[in-house]
Amino acid sequence: MLTSHDEQIIQTHASFICQVVALAQNSAARPQFDALMKTAEESGWNSLAAALRLVAAGQRDLSLIQNLDSEDQVIAEAVMRGMQDPSSLPDPDKKPDGTLAAPGLASMIHAAATGNVQALTLVSQMAEQMSKAGGDMARIAGSIRPMINGERDPNRLSKNMDVRGQQLLLTILDELGKLDIH
Repeated sequence: MLTSHDEQIIQTHASFICQVVALAQNSAARPQFDALMKTAEESGWNSLAAALRLVAAGQRDLSLIQNLDSEDQVIAEAVMRGMQDPSSLPDPDKKPDGTLAAPGLASMIHAAATGNVQALTLVSQMAEQMSKAGGDMARIAGSIRPMINGERDPNRLSKNMDVRGQQLLLTILDELGKLDIH
């Protein structure tokens, strides 16, 4: 059973998961699969790319993903499920639920602020996806860098946001406050 956090990770990376499954199951698409894995490695997903190469080669043993971080494990498991049951694949056009993302975003912002390069890469990728969504999601994306740099003033960070955007920003700031205390 997937947690809401796992579902959020899967939905956030739905396009990538669907691409991996489609390319891994088509031997003629091997060059595209290799290019996708190279891009994943360039984004800091070296361990995930290595595991997905093994999955694409036919290995389905869950021990392949035991050494991955929790987010990469969720992605790899979604790929394996998708290869066995294509109906389990996420809809790449569905927008992630922002309220479920707040704790994860806050955690990544906090980690990036403390020098974690992988977290900085991941939060940058998420911000890019949020920017493409437009509206308040783009405005939240624009507030991520200031939050990494320590800005916590909700009035500065929420300029031009509607009520829902402000609510999400306040939830992220609340989660950051909990993390900053520890």
